[in-house]
Amino acid sequence: MIKRFQYILFLGLFLFQLNLQAQDFNFAHVSDTHIGSSTSEEDLKMVVRDINSLDSLDFVIVTGDITEMGTDEEISKAHQVLEGLDIPYYVVPGNHDTGWSESGGVSFINEFGYDKFSFEHEGIKFIGCASGPYVRMSDGHIPRDAIVWLDKILKDTPKDQPIIFVNHYPLDNSLDNWFEITERLKDYNIQLALCGHGHRNKLMDFEGIPGIMGRSSLRAEEETGAYNIIEIDQNKAKIHAKRPDKDITHIWTRVELYNRDFDTDVTYERPTYKMKDSFPQVKKTWEYHSNANVISTPTLNNGKVIFGNSVGKVEALDENSGKKVWSFDTEGGIFSSPANYQNSVVFGSGDGNIYSLNTENGELNWNFRTEASVLGSPIVKDGIVYIGGSDGNFRAINAESGEQLWNFSGLEGPVVSKPLIYKEKVIFGAWDKNLYALDLKTGELDWKWNNGSANRMFSPAMVIPVAVKNSVYIVAPDRYITSIDFNTGETQWRSNEVTVRESLGVSEDGKTLFAKTMNDTLVAFDPAADKSSLAWKMDMDYGYDHVPSMPIERNGRLYFGGRNGVVFSVDPDKQELVWKFKIDNSMVNTVNIIKDGRLLAATMDGKIVMLDGR
Repeated sequence: MIKRFQYILFLGLFLFQLNLQAQDFNFAHVSDTHIGSSTSEEDLKMVVRDINSLDSLDFVIVTGDITEMGTDEEISKAHQVLEGLDIPYYVVPGNHDTGWSESGGVSFINEFGYDKFSFEHEGIKFIGCASGPYVRMSDGHIPRDAIVWLDKILKDTPKDQPIIFVNHYPLDNSLDNWFEITERLKDYNIQLALCGHGHRNKLMDFEGIPGIMGRSSLRAEEETGAYNIIEIDQNKAKIHAKRPDKDITHIWTRVELYNRDFDTDVTYERPTYKMKDSFPQVKKTWEYHSNANVISTPTLNNGKVIFGNSVGKVEALDENSGKKVWSFDTEGGIFSSPANYQNSVVFGSGDGNIYSLNTENGELNWNFRTEASVLGSPIVKDGIVYIGGSDGNFRAINAESGEQLWNFSGLEGPVVSKPLIYKEKVIFGAWDKNLYALDLKTGELDWKWNNGSANRMFSPAMVIPVAVKNSVYIVAPDRYITSIDFNTGETQWRSNEVTVRESLGVSEDGKTLFAKTMNDTLVAFDPAADKSSLAWKMDMDYGYDHVPSMPIERNGRLYFGGRNGVVFSVDPDKQELVWKFKIDNSMVNTVNIIKDGRLLAATMDGKIVMLDGR
């Protein structure tokens, strides 16, 4: 009996080995092309010409960051160059393609036809997933809709079929939900995971899954860029470095291909939710998990919690139970926080429309068509909607009829945040390095401010400005807090005494500014001072944090969200932590404080949570 079992086992292993031996083929791995930066286009064209000169390659895998800033122009140019390939290619976006995207990822899909893929070649299934963050600065994240899609793909995959997984990020904690991928893949015959992001060739280990990080195609300090050729041969993946117009170099690493048996007794890093047990005064009333990312702040209207997700669906949940009441589909991702107007909500969509919906039943009141995606969040005052888009325009629209009242067309980058209305001005930033102040009634430009840097990544685009008396305050990725004269737009003072980024709030009495730093610390400034005056610092022990989640004060408590799914409540007078509650492991958007002490929070992974901190 034992001999018979051994024979069957040997035969199975032999057939598996034989199956892989029949799968000999070669493909190219290209990564981090960063079209839009210095020599990027020339470097990629050289790689494309070189690949076309080789007869031994079957296809090309491109592991993201194909652009520098994710602009429509850069994505179009990258597509144009890659279309010069004579063999099929498969591409996934990276954080540079999504984080500053002026379309919320819509343009990538329009250009390439997809942002994730699955295909089979010589018996091996290749699965490629998109990764973010999208439109916000945060950790890497496999989108919620991609996880849902992956489950469907894996369900239709035989357990013994070899799989090669493709993503921009390594499958480690540089993704806030890496474990959702590794745990799924290890239930199948995963052979190898390909990634980019690190701009270097490196053999990696993702909880027992062999990983290959591919170098950037950029030349950097070298004469030319390079890419990898992956040879599937004799039950091994052999990885060669290849420079354009040079011979294929030595094999820099090998990965054995076989039916892996993952050790279930090994314990790997996982997020912990234990902290919520230490603060019994806050409780989760209900939780809803959308099928896509939520990168906005939900609103409450007519007894319904309303928000949009990254695949363009608006959902309304019952305020008390969290059960879905209605939904409405748009044709592009929604990164716009809905604003209330009577029994309606107004928001923008990646499909280029501004929508108004009836909150009772989700029916369309009106939509206003623009020339590009609308990622900015609206604000409504006196029956007028103020909102910016990605078509270079900021608009005032009648909230009742959808009729445009005025339009400012002087923007050179997308608006992705919520404007401030203060006195007779509407103030907002854009990804064109500028902060704008427009006349509230006419839309005429009062002033325009920038920090003097040529780097567009330092734009004050993500922060929601605050104002006290005759000063406007912002924080930005240049890590300065800035005071600007409300009347003239002149700089009053700037300070990088602490490493603030894009999260800023003001106390209800207007006497204190609050900001999150990028490391552990909540800080307060005195806005009455003639120069930067740090009132206090409070160690929050939240670690590194770079996500835009504005601190909001209500009834003597300060609330904000963090990078790893934690919501904080602080007593700013005593500078004491009141409570913290972990709802997820992805970023928490700016929270919505409800009058009776309840709090609405949404995470990038699509979780909507009602907390009761009374």
